[in-house]
Amino acid sequence: MSGPVALLGADEFLPAVAALDAELLAASGRPRPRVVILPTASAPDGEEVFQRWAAMGIAHFEALGAEVEAVLVHDRLEADDPASVQAVAEADLVYLSGGDPAHLMRSLAGSAVWAAALAVHARGGVLAGCSAGAMVLCERQAVLRRPPHLPLRYMRALGVVPGVAAFPHYEKIPEPLTALMIAPAPRGTTILGLDEGTAAISRDGSWVVRGRGRVTVWRGRQRVRYRDGETFRL
Repeated sequence: MSGPVALLGADEFLPAVAALDAELLAASGRPRPRVVILPTASAPDGEEVFQRWAAMGIAHFEALGAEVEAVLVHDRLEADDPASVQAVAEADLVYLSGGDPAHLMRSLAGSAVWAAALAVHARGGVLAGCSAGAMVLCERQAVLRRPPHLPLRYMRALGVVPGVAAFPHYEKIPEPLTALMIAPAPRGTTILGLDEGTAAISRDGSWVVRGRGRVTVWRGRQRVRYRDGETFRL
């Protein structure tokens, strides 16, 4: 049976999400889970930023008692590296951190590293994505215009969460713009608005909210908000 999926709006590797990540480690079912961090989405921001996210992820999960490795995949070419593939294949939790969602999608789609991550999930391991990572784990991914950060269109993403598109940093989006964000989405797509420091985590066919903010679920023009501990189905 496939393992849990966690979609986080922002704030990966910060103390504010330690309890949430401890829950993900427990969900792996391992006494000392092995975590792999993929900071790939941050590669366009430069090597210093890329290495900083990798180091933050290692420190964060080591403090929670996990065995941690950052797999330093910068781009699509490196996503087929055999050593990286082996490292991901041995994980109990694969974590996609934030940055540029388009770059992350280009790097992982069709790659051997992503195939290894899917195999981890298929055997019960956890897939977690924050910000850009959360976006690409869904079936659809918004292609944004900057500014004003409105989606020009939606493209296919990695498809782990079917029928869904995710918007991280959701509480930063002015409410009058939400209708414009949703309008281009393919018919039948559920939109998840993920506040910073807040995650939706799959559990036994439903989803539970964890964190300080809210998860906003849009089905067409109907909107429902959920807070920490509340559950919903997709």
